[in-house]
Amino acid sequence: MHERIERLLRKTVEMDGSDLHFKTDTGRIYVRVYGELVQLEDEAPFLSDEFQAALFQMFSEEQRQRYYKEHDLDFATEIPGVARFRGNCYQQRNCTQAAFRVIPYVVKSMEELGLPPAVYDFIGKPRGLVLVTGPAGSGKSTSLASMIDRINSHEPVHIVTVEDPIEFVHEDKKALIHQRELYEDTLTFYNALKYVLRQDPDVILVGEMRDLETIHQAITSAETGHLVFATLHTVDAVQTVDRIIDVFPTHQQQQIRMQLSVNLVGVLSQTLVKRKDGKGRVAAYESLVATNAIRNLIRENKSYQINSMIQTGMKQKMQTLDQSMAELVRKDIVAYEDAFHRAKDPGEFKRLIELSQEGGDHAPAAATGPTAPPPPPGAAPTTEGQTAGQQQGGVRGQPWRPQIKRD
Repeated sequence: MHERIERLLRKTVEMDGSDLHFKTDTGRIYVRVYGELVQLEDEAPFLSDEFQAALFQMFSEEQRQRYYKEHDLDFATEIPGVARFRGNCYQQRNCTQAAFRVIPYVVKSMEELGLPPAVYDFIGKPRGLVLVTGPAGSGKSTSLASMIDRINSHEPVHIVTVEDPIEFVHEDKKALIHQRELYEDTLTFYNALKYVLRQDPDVILVGEMRDLETIHQAITSAETGHLVFATLHTVDAVQTVDRIIDVFPTHQQQQIRMQLSVNLVGVLSQTLVKRKDGKGRVAAYESLVATNAIRNLIRENKSYQINSMIQTGMKQKMQTLDQSMAELVRKDIVAYEDAFHRAKDPGEFKRLIELSQEGGDHAPAAATGPTAPPPPPGAAPTTEGQTAGQQQGGVRGQPWRPQIKRD
């Protein structure tokens, strides 16, 4: 690795940054710290030709040729004793740019991440499909790594992961684990999933479900008796269900609804919110458990009713993103303004905050572990006075927003 790039990657880790950006047409360098970009003004410009020569020292000849052909390349690198890094280089204004994501060596435990109680049930299932969703940079990989590590530490099973590129590296513990990297070990996610069924796996991790073939094969893998984990870039559980179904042609959608309703174990959606004390960010989670009622809604194409089921599903360990963020505000972990800005439905979030203030110390608390009480914060049954629009948006999968006038 080039000396200067290595020094800047080390500096990113020292700053507790999550990403390092090179903008080589201007020579500027940026680090994302707790969600905000900070320019390294004390660094000399790192211009395109010099940067490309330095960057290409990391690549194999095959990677260089792929970048010349496609002008985009995912890769991974490592500084021993510091961290691993997931990288992407791309072209902008005919200049080579790059972004690096820090991947810590140590996998945080599910308790440290504060994963909701439903997730402990997800990883204990013998088969089915578990989806972890959220926008880019919301910590999906970290949550998945903690789940895989928990299974790896406690179950004598065979785990196969397919990633682009490999991020967290897992060592064999109680389980046998194989990690395959796109282009290095397999050509496509679809190919890897197609042949993994002949490799005697118990648990399969798909780094990202990018296309119809991969989604279909992931569902098929769950259907054939495997526990499958996968990610999608969707913001909540309702949108996740809709995205999976809508990617298929109309004539196949009813069949996929049936398959998804039978094989879905649950959905974990998450987003990161800045901590009030300024010491990093904390995740807020939405958890959907595939109960019989949820399966019926998926099968009958009534996904727009799922959000109401999550809101009132505290006994089944379900919670909405807004309920989770309201609980973080109640515990004084995040500021109201930051949570309000991230809320899926600002009107509902405000109502939950007001409920918790009225309830004081007796407001329900979110469960934080496998033995914690299931009710999520601020959840209350939908009252008869609420309209259908208040329970769930008039547009499928979209939250109700009071500021939008409806016909």
